Amino acid sequence: MKEYRLSAWPDLGATYERTPYRRILSDMSQRHVTLAQLYARSGLPRQQVSAFVSMLVERGLVIQREAARVDRLAESLRPLGGWLRRAFTRTPRGR
Repeated sequence: MKEYRLSAWPDLGATYERTPYRRILSDMSQRHVTLAQLYARSGLPRQQVSAFVSMLVERGLVIQREAARVDRLAESLRPLGGWLRRAFTRTPRGR
């Protein structure tokens, strides 16, 4: 899976002046993001997001890299681990 980040802010036409496209550009300007993250954040259909990112890549405005593989089980249990750590490291009241 690839991650994408803007290398320069593009000068786009009126077609891409809508909020979802601005949100995509903003996210890509701040950090590397995957297409799945862009789909979820923008609210646009997958096909439109893919076409938009492909257009940016063709214009040479995007830096691409391979995404680090994430252990999905560990990622899903991370909130539980934080709760357990807080629950068992608290000092009792009154001490």
